[in-house]
Amino acid sequence: MSDVKAVHDLVEKYNLLKSEIGKVIIGQQEAVDFTLLSIFCGGHSLLIGVPGLAKTLLVNTVSNALGLSFNRIQFTPDLMPSDILGSEILDENRHFKFIKGPIFSNIILADEINRTPPKTQAALLEAMQERSVTVSGNHYKLDLPFFVLATQNPIEQEGTYPLPEAQLDRFMFSISLEYPTFEEEVQVVKNTTSINTQKLNSLFTPKEIIEVQQLVRKVPVADNVIEYAVNLVGKTRPKSDKAPEIVKSFLDWGAGPRASQNLILAAKANAIVNGKFSPDIEDVKAVAIPILSHRIIKNYKAEAEGITLSNIINSLL
Repeated sequence: MSDVKAVHDLVEKYNLLKSEIGKVIIGQQEAVDFTLLSIFCGGHSLLIGVPGLAKTLLVNTVSNALGLSFNRIQFTPDLMPSDILGSEILDENRHFKFIKGPIFSNIILADEINRTPPKTQAALLEAMQERSVTVSGNHYKLDLPFFVLATQNPIEQEGTYPLPEAQLDRFMFSISLEYPTFEEEVQVVKNTTSINTQKLNSLFTPKEIIEVQQLVRKVPVADNVIEYAVNLVGKTRPKSDKAPEIVKSFLDWGAGPRASQNLILAAKANAIVNGKFSPDIEDVKAVAIPILSHRIIKNYKAEAEGITLSNIINSLL
């Protein structure tokens, strides 16, 4: 099948997929779009929002609509790495046997990921980067496609452990979920307080998702678009010559090279789901906020003056 036909087919399927997800998820269009883009790029996403905004439901619905296996891991203060990865036990013949943990699935919902200590958070690092886990010196490959979609509550910080920078950088997108509009909330209440249950159709197979990921990587990109993305990331680094005054004044730390890679990958995916055969600068701008916002760190001055990360990124765009 030609790549041109593959793009046309993907656009058609993507629109069907969104209307399928829309049967269950009311509103939250941006969150749905970015979650799907991260899956088409083979990246992971962090969903941030107050309780009750359908973060968990969104992940569950997306995995059903994509026809992927799904495991939910509830992150708690007493969770151990072996509870995620699996462990070795002695069988009746006194041989060690590996029992797989919940990480062996296509989509992992890491629910309230910041409620568990760094030792357990770190158990995800190898899986997220290498798509494999090492237990007792033995190496196990994970099933592909593999994604971690993690949720985090931004308000209640009692008993939470901030995610280490290395872990945050492994997430392609940091997606903020907003409160629904009045009309959306009315619709949510109608749908969730009646017997009406929606049956979702699976529109993809795991093999087809891997093909989409390969298609995204084949998309050609003009040099000026790559230079724009690298330049944009460079401007977030306070010590760089390119950094504008707002960055030098309000940021402690800028984004690393992984941000540039992710900007281009996400721009490619954004282009093809919109029926374009190559991304332009507008595609880079469309994905910049969720890719950069968790990779740059504000200083106290920004906190004191009420400057948000979105303000800073928008001024760079």
